[in-house]
Amino acid sequence: MSTERGWPWPTPAFLFLLVATAALSADRRVEGSTNLLVLDTSAPFGGSVAVEARAGWRPVPTDLLMLEADPSKAASDPGYYGRDYSFTGDAVVENRSLTAVFWSARGRVVIYSKTDATEPSGPPAGSNGYGRKIAEVVPLQTATKPTTIRHCQILRNAGDQVALDVSFSAPGTTNLSAVFSFGKGEIVDIKPAAPMKGIRLLSPIECGIVPAFIGDDLIFRAAAYPSADTLCIPSENLFLGLLAGEDRVLVMTWPLGKQRLQLRLADGQQGKRLIESLDFENDGQGLYLAALGAPGIWHRATLTPAYLEKDVAIQWKRPFPATWKTQLSEAGVRTTFAFRQSKGQIWRGVPGSYNYPVWFDGDRAFYHLSKKVPPQDESIIYFLEGDHTPLSVSTPADILKATLGRQTCDALLDPGGRKLRTHHRRGSAGVRRACTCGCTEAIQAVFESGEEVEKKDYINEAVEDMAYFVQQHVARIDEYRRFADDTIKFLRAAEATAPDLKPFLDQLGEIARQIPEEYNVQKENMKSLAYAGELARKTVALTGRKDPHNLPAYLDLLKAWRDMGGAQDYVVAQCHVIARRLFQEAGYGCVNQANAVELAQQIRQRCRQCLRNPDGYEIWPNY
Repeated sequence: MSTERGWPWPTPAFLFLLVATAALSADRRVEGSTNLLVLDTSAPFGGSVAVEARAGWRPVPTDLLMLEADPSKAASDPGYYGRDYSFTGDAVVENRSLTAVFWSARGRVVIYSKTDATEPSGPPAGSNGYGRKIAEVVPLQTATKPTTIRHCQILRNAGDQVALDVSFSAPGTTNLSAVFSFGKGEIVDIKPAAPMKGIRLLSPIECGIVPAFIGDDLIFRAAAYPSADTLCIPSENLFLGLLAGEDRVLVMTWPLGKQRLQLRLADGQQGKRLIESLDFENDGQGLYLAALGAPGIWHRATLTPAYLEKDVAIQWKRPFPATWKTQLSEAGVRTTFAFRQSKGQIWRGVPGSYNYPVWFDGDRAFYHLSKKVPPQDESIIYFLEGDHTPLSVSTPADILKATLGRQTCDALLDPGGRKLRTHHRRGSAGVRRACTCGCTEAIQAVFESGEEVEKKDYINEAVEDMAYFVQQHVARIDEYRRFADDTIKFLRAAEATAPDLKPFLDQLGEIARQIPEEYNVQKENMKSLAYAGELARKTVALTGRKDPHNLPAYLDLLKAWRDMGGAQDYVVAQCHVIARRLFQEAGYGCVNQANAVELAQQIRQRCRQCLRNPDGYEIWPNY
């Protein structure tokens, strides 16, 4: 039998062979392919999910006509078209990165992560191919009730994309449904239908992180809240769950909206509690889940007094290049430090000079803590973004872009807002160290060589560079002052409409008022732009003629320049520290008050806007 082109039609026997071959491959993990499989376990799971016992599981073909007794005849007859597949057991979706089991008896979807970033070829030989269970998904409305999956309908099964419409049922509850979609990678797309108001994700999370690409991340550890059962946290489109074992990170993203996120804490001894689940009110929208895996993909290091004033190598090694970071205490504020590629010193406007606290030597991580960055509590090491990261490794930022799209992600990742503002008047043509210390040092070298007359133009340009630097500092301080005034007014107005939140708002107002207080304390030392203009005039005047008194006179001016500039450096840095503290405390202070979360998010947005495009004296370039 042949077509008019000479190609043979597939016979029923041949089609049966294809089905049998697919069934045979389903008994092994998906080798040599990134495509998806939909499987039918033939019999529903009972009290547990035995994913290793695959005998009897059947693959669901992408073309359901292959299940007919005569597939070629069925393909020519529209009477066969549109038939749904009926699962006799539980549905399972599998690719190289994950396995999702639709556990009908318990009414939940169990997701396993099976690919390590350090093993791009897939699970190691000899593994069962399923990896670790990372989460169980259940409707929030039925989370405390006996729930079943009543129906599972295949919407799409195309080999590289699968979508299942899943209906959940519980006594006294309207049937709830959601569409679960899968591609070739680690991302699971969950779109609840209108009646489903939320989703509970059960997962053994040691630390929960609300990332902030401008400002410091919020890090939640259950042990820090010994008397709490639930934490209400800001919902800012991205959440990381660092899973027990330090080899998996659960990434959760969702589109812009009015979603709410709560962390439910497990019972356990103080210091050993876990976050047992996430309760997500979805605001009528979907969410995305992904698991990133590698041995040591995050790490918890306990900081002891033995770390003080010495280089300490820890046992953890980074599993791959990325922007690894941690939070430590600097000047009494949680401060993010990215691991550098080598050891060295740093200067900061408030604490001054000290050894940079974290770096790599090869892949080995080192700490050098001091009185300015003391060893307190513990250090959580993790990553959000790549830095020469292998193509086989996805980062949380990659997941964010893949799920929410670049337009939304540009606003969240805000690469433009993370660019430092310049205080270099002439760019690379001016004094390279463009600050009052740097410019006065460059000018001093000319006076010490006795060339101030010959290099009058050079000195004049350097003075202009320095004056521009001062103007930028003053303008930035004024931005912080306006931010503080506006925030204080906002907090007062909020208190009038929400008097029950007065303690929370008063605490934030006390922090915001520190900005004008710091300004007033240093106002006399910072001088004014008119004062800076007078210093500039006097400095340039010394280049009019040769005089042995020029150098001593300039050194007096140098001290005045530096005293003024140093006070401004301090206030810029201090304003930055206060704004970051306000940003943090708004996020941490709302955890016990669900009605405070929306206000906390508004305050954090104000802080985030103010912290954009910082000056180099207030923030790290890779922060």
